[in-house]
Amino acid sequence: MMQELAQRNYFTDHQILVDPYAYFEAIRALGPVYRLPGQDIVVVTGFAETIEVLGNTRDFSSAMAPQGPAAPLPFTPEGADITPLIEAHRTEFMGGDLVVSLDDQPHTFSRSILSRLFTPSKLRANEAFMTDYADRMVREMVGKGHCDLMREVATPYVTNVIADLLGVPDDDRKLFMEAIDAGVGAGSLDPDDLAQQNAPLVLMGMYFAQYVADRRANPTGDVLSDLAHATYPDGSLPDALEIVRLATFLFAAGQDTSAKLLGNALCFIADQPGLQARLRADPKLIPALIEEVLRLEGSTKMTARLARVDSSIAGVDCPAGTKVMVALAAANRDPRRWDDPEALVLDRPKIRENLAFGRGAHTCIGAPLARVEVRVLLEELLEHTSNIDLDPARHGPKGARKLEFEPSFIIRGLARLDVVLTPEEGFVAPKSATPEAVQPPKRGLFSRLTGRGKAPADATTGYATATTRIGALLANPETRSVIERHFPEVAADPRISMAKSMTFRLIQKFAPEVFTEAALDAVDAELARIAPAANT
Repeated sequence: MMQELAQRNYFTDHQILVDPYAYFEAIRALGPVYRLPGQDIVVVTGFAETIEVLGNTRDFSSAMAPQGPAAPLPFTPEGADITPLIEAHRTEFMGGDLVVSLDDQPHTFSRSILSRLFTPSKLRANEAFMTDYADRMVREMVGKGHCDLMREVATPYVTNVIADLLGVPDDDRKLFMEAIDAGVGAGSLDPDDLAQQNAPLVLMGMYFAQYVADRRANPTGDVLSDLAHATYPDGSLPDALEIVRLATFLFAAGQDTSAKLLGNALCFIADQPGLQARLRADPKLIPALIEEVLRLEGSTKMTARLARVDSSIAGVDCPAGTKVMVALAAANRDPRRWDDPEALVLDRPKIRENLAFGRGAHTCIGAPLARVEVRVLLEELLEHTSNIDLDPARHGPKGARKLEFEPSFIIRGLARLDVVLTPEEGFVAPKSATPEAVQPPKRGLFSRLTGRGKAPADATTGYATATTRIGALLANPETRSVIERHFPEVAADPRISMAKSMTFRLIQKFAPEVFTEAALDAVDAELARIAPAANT
């Protein structure tokens, strides 16, 4: 049985999605470092071996971290050192120019800029906002008695926390949430989604480019102004595009890590016998809970490395070009490192040594923020409730829960989590109407233009530049000819290829001189005469 499980495709198998730990244990049984048969992928499940790989930036590149090891390399490895090939093709890796993917001096320089965001003084100032916002949000949800924690609490909470830290204008925050929600998540189990993974970053990058340009011309003293004027360790001023990439990535990455961690923690709180009472009696145990949840159900199941020179891991040869799957979730349950690794133990010794946020040069730079924002929200939830449970109508009874996970081989997080919140004794529900900031997200600009949350128009009701995804228009020969007639060479534009999950009306504001109102109206007139495909 274990051998059969180890032979399944981790990167596309939706059954493994529900319980990846059984798969990791099947691989672990074959060794802490194991080469997948017939593939140039080595899987690392051992704790010590994971630390070895993550700490060895000389031999292993992070260039393929966002896309994962299943995607093909953009070149054919040749020789004992492929570092020059990696750099020559860096922009062909999905997300290869993001800070999480950089190597050597570019990574050191970029990280030095981001590190200024997470100083103790900035986190303390941001915590005041977190506490106030979390209190208002939790009180609203407890007053209702139930909510979808992921959609109504976790995602808007972490979005507004990082937006407050970065100084993103209030009017743009909702658009960003919708862009991320409508986009393709990191590590999609559908290989065809890889090209669209960065689409939300492209959209947000257009906004951040405006923010950075404005802060460089008119600094306001906020965090984004600090970023815009930050210099590298050698004193040079980064290109504005690099600042845009850093800020955009930080905004998007912060959502996945913290929001998913909140959902995973609530599952333990709801189902672990006696845990809620213990945490309410001693809230100082919440940080210990967070560390154990990070170990048992961290938001990141794996990361990836690429051997750039002939090397080895624990005696297993890894020639240059070998792709390495670093199974963080498996390392955090390695019985050689952790006693009783499947159990939640609040007083577990040296629990902060868990690898949920990585280790070494690429340790998650937002880890301090994630720990604080999750702690603050859990404190508020436990303070204002006498009991938290998962809704059995949605998720089944305790012991037989049915949970819906995001279809990702990288992220471990819930797509939805319906919870029932019993108020604390003496709880008084807020009298005022629910503020916009704590209401469930409504369909705004992004969702109206993409048709998110309803049957897409391009599937059944006809084509239009406001509702049909760009990818669908370019995939159909008839509609593609219309697009190319009005917008020559647009299909070959790399920016368009990154925005195929969006619509032309959505990206119009970023290139109004190209996608004029008149031109889009003319396209719509021609598209209306084309019968929709049955399955676009």
